[in-house]
Amino acid sequence: MKYIVTLRDKTYEVEVEHGEAMLLDEYEAKAPVPPAAAAPAPMAAAPAAAAAAPAPVAAGDGTPVVAPMPGNVLKVLVKPGEAVTEGQTLVILEAMKMENEINAPSAGTVKQIVADVGSVVATGDTLILI
Repeated sequence: MKYIVTLRDKTYEVEVEHGEAMLLDEYEAKAPVPPAAAAPAPMAAAPAAAAAAPAPVAAGDGTPVVAPMPGNVLKVLVKPGEAVTEGQTLVILEAMKMENEINAPSAGTVKQIVADVGSVVATGDTLILI
């Protein structure tokens, strides 16, 4: 299957077959101009994308622990109200078939779990608030 992904003002055309991804093309992103006939299709896909994205978080709610890369949340190892130490592993994030440990940037108490297990996150998305 071919996918077109836009990240940070760059668009990538990627082909995935049998679990292997291959970059076909990379170019500067342009503002999309939706064709009149195809407009209903993206609208139908929007609720599914919104359900997968983590909820927006107000900046004053605590110290955010953000995803350093796009990926899938495999495990959340802490619960709200739990005390954590600096460097403690909070989340296991799967990216490019590798499990990556996301650690606490500082000691504190978990205020909120923003990204649920199974959710897809982008670079910079908030995972947890400390």
